[in-house]
Amino acid sequence: MNNIYIRDIKIEDLDDYFLLNHPDREHHKFNGPYFASATEDELRERIQSIKTKLENKESNPLGNNKIIANVDTNEIIGRVNWYWKSIETLWLEVGIVIFNENYWNRGIATKALKEWVNQVFDDHPEIVRIGLTTWSGNIGMCKVAEKIGLIQEACYRKARIVNNKFYDSVSYGILREEWSNRY
Repeated sequence: MNNIYIRDIKIEDLDDYFLLNHPDREHHKFNGPYFASATEDELRERIQSIKTKLENKESNPLGNNKIIANVDTNEIIGRVNWYWKSIETLWLEVGIVIFNENYWNRGIATKALKEWVNQVFDDHPEIVRIGLTTWSGNIGMCKVAEKIGLIQEACYRKARIVNNKFYDSVSYGILREEWSNRY
């Protein structure tokens, strides 16, 4: 199943978005588990803030985040994002999380991340490079980054602690011209 698309969040998504981002969901074990997770109350506040923005017709209620959805059912699958790593040097970082476990191990992260990198380069003609940082315990994300052509550029040894065990922080990147030559 690779019929996915990247879109803005809609008001009718909010109940599912809450459930899929609940602190008990499995994806939190892989998506930056070394950072403090939002509590259920904090998540409810975030959902209410998004709802208010949607009701007020604000564009980009999720900021630099977009939803990954199933083309056929419009079901939420995950989320992609970007943020400035260094605006001074025109360097963005991207991220992805497939928070609906029913869609894991189906090639969706690879397809969605490739589409997202394309979109980010298209939307930001000034940027020179895109990076992605993960941790060595998220083997699937490392494979996805490499599969779409991102190059491992840094490995910060024992930089993350998960369940009292040290893991490496792994950074990938690609230059605009490398991406253009590949795709």
